[in-house]
Amino acid sequence: MATFNAFLLFSQAAAYFVVMMGLLRARAAIGIGVFMCALGVMHFLETYLASVFYIELPFGIISPGSTVLFSGKLLMILLLYIREDALVARQPIYGLLIGNFLIVGLVMILRNHETIIVTEGRVPDIEFVDEMGLLMVWGTILLFIDAIAIIVLYERIGDWLGRNLVLRFLICGAVVLTFDQAGFFLALHYISDAPWHVFLGGWVAKMVATVVYTGLFIAYLKFFDDEKKWVTNRPFKDVFQVLTYRERYKELLEASTRDHLTGTLHRRQYDQNAPKILENSLKNKRPLSMLVIDIDHFKQVNDRHGHQAGDKVLTTISQLLTENLRSDDHLYRFGGEEFVLLCEKMPAEAAASMANRLRKTIERFSVIYLPEKVTVSIGVSSAPEDGTVLSDLFQVADRRLYQAKNEGRNRVVAAEPC
Repeated sequence: MATFNAFLLFSQAAAYFVVMMGLLRARAAIGIGVFMCALGVMHFLETYLASVFYIELPFGIISPGSTVLFSGKLLMILLLYIREDALVARQPIYGLLIGNFLIVGLVMILRNHETIIVTEGRVPDIEFVDEMGLLMVWGTILLFIDAIAIIVLYERIGDWLGRNLVLRFLICGAVVLTFDQAGFFLALHYISDAPWHVFLGGWVAKMVATVVYTGLFIAYLKFFDDEKKWVTNRPFKDVFQVLTYRERYKELLEASTRDHLTGTLHRRQYDQNAPKILENSLKNKRPLSMLVIDIDHFKQVNDRHGHQAGDKVLTTISQLLTENLRSDDHLYRFGGEEFVLLCEKMPAEAAASMANRLRKTIERFSVIYLPEKVTVSIGVSSAPEDGTVLSDLFQVADRRLYQAKNEGRNRVVAAEPC
């Protein structure tokens, strides 16, 4: 009987793998959603089988729900990631999390119904439903952790194993399914008092399942696909950020601090951070310079060529400024066509030289790539020579900017060298 059970388990695993890999392979023709729906429909069955349905194998007592279905699902999520990317793989991860919690929430409402008996002897087992609900919640949390962990681990060990796709797949499955077996059994033991030998049998079964699925994957690569198409190496930190939506948080944070048109820092970032930058420079006795940059005759560009051309001028100049910044420089769009550049660890003479270099770069570039020649005027001030308070520095640089405008524009005015 144990041998026959093993044969049935292998048949289930083979059927699961063939169907799911077929859907994954056909995703370009039928859509990735078909694969994802097939991946998610069996979670309740997995939990049910793991709770009450056990069979005996030569090495112990196991549940097909945990051994075949859950292990297969987790490894399929890894294969989806390998074939696509973290952006695609996170969709079923979060879909399963939300969908399974939704099931539990709906069941909590349904259990409050006053039911009637339609078929004699068939009554709902609310106690079992409650037990299943607890296991669903815990199993869903574990699946969420497992799915992220197996993908991140796959990339992490890629630094050591390189292009050995199969070995990476095997190791990831074994490590994460070991963690999952321990986590799920603790809940099962607490809720239904499952004996400890079930843990050992289930663990061995999951390790065997990992080997079986890896073997099926090897056969698939050998006869139906090219392994080179599957080999990827992505930074595991970046992968983790995508899987946990941290990259979206960073995008939102970045968007809240940067001007939407030019990509430079907002004026409010200047008001918030520039005083701290100046204070820190003075505290550490390091020079700091401020460049106030204004586009010459910008209104005429808008009047002659339209606001789209004006926007192009703004984005182009901000890009040129950004490309010429050091790591200690901070560029802000101060308002309209005016920018403020704070340069840490830069004395007055170096700031004047940098300002002239920026001015010439913008002039040369505009002649070739913009609707007409565009120039800038720049006023430069430095701390502590021109002030130790931000408002004083800006006032001096702004006064020198207008001096540059009055002297004919397309020039830099800085402090006279000593």
